[in-house]
Amino acid sequence: MTEQALDTNSPDSAMAEPEKKETLGSFLWFVAKLVIAVLIFRSFIFSPFTIPSESMLPNLRNGDYLVAAKWPYGFSRYSLPGSPALFEGRVLAHLPERGDVAIFKHPVTGADYVKRVIGLPGDTVAVKDGVVILNGEALQREDAGSIDIPMSANTGCRRDGGAVVDGDRCRYHQFRETLPSGKSYMTLDFGTVGPRFLTDGSGGIALDRNGLPLRIDPDNTAPVVVPEGKLFMMGDNRDNSLDSRYPAVPDGGVGLVDADLLIGRASRVLWSSDGSVEWIKPWTWFTAARWDRIGSDI
Repeated sequence: MTEQALDTNSPDSAMAEPEKKETLGSFLWFVAKLVIAVLIFRSFIFSPFTIPSESMLPNLRNGDYLVAAKWPYGFSRYSLPGSPALFEGRVLAHLPERGDVAIFKHPVTGADYVKRVIGLPGDTVAVKDGVVILNGEALQREDAGSIDIPMSANTGCRRDGGAVVDGDRCRYHQFRETLPSGKSYMTLDFGTVGPRFLTDGSGGIALDRNGLPLRIDPDNTAPVVVPEGKLFMMGDNRDNSLDSRYPAVPDGGVGLVDADLLIGRASRVLWSSDGSVEWIKPWTWFTAARWDRIGSDI
């Protein structure tokens, strides 16, 4: 049997499909499908967030880029990019578990905040001498020694909290806190910090009902019963976190957080930078990376 050459003049070759050419319309359709896929992924599956403060030390650090799972708590308008007012409430709503690190919107400004869920609806939460009292019982709190956190362009050292500078590292005292469920995590405690004057969101001192300066001692708070649909949130850096111990004001405390403001559950650190990146110097993209934090679980 011999191979036969293809006759380009045969009827069969004339019936061959013509080569498809890329058109502007097909390219735009591809881009539209890509945008739709990204929006679906970010709205309902995972979405990236950054850590802009030290309120969650030692577990999350300023400069961490993390991913949050969107489905565990259900979906609201805040699940969508831009938070469009398409509907109210939550679809497939589920409450967080105590100990979850949750991303949510600030009740006043709508900015993204990250804190740990300590109290669920019906819980009574108080703080006494720096120890969290949950439903009348003190949470287990064990001395866990010290932790050294590298200082960098975006991470300083709070010496007023008893921290010690050792070269380029800041040494804090840490504790392991354990919830009734058995879930545990590290916290920082600066010791007794005393009452603090609260701002009113415009830089002035907030006043109470009697016109006197409003002060709150974060180490000693009165018992609060968490209402239905609300959550009591705290930062792991207990003396450097404006959370549910403080009233909700712009750029300040968050008060008791409405569950409808939840965005997602923090899942994993995707990237971490020490703040020394210069975008016009590509090599700093690598030298600024905290490689030991990339991929760490939350």
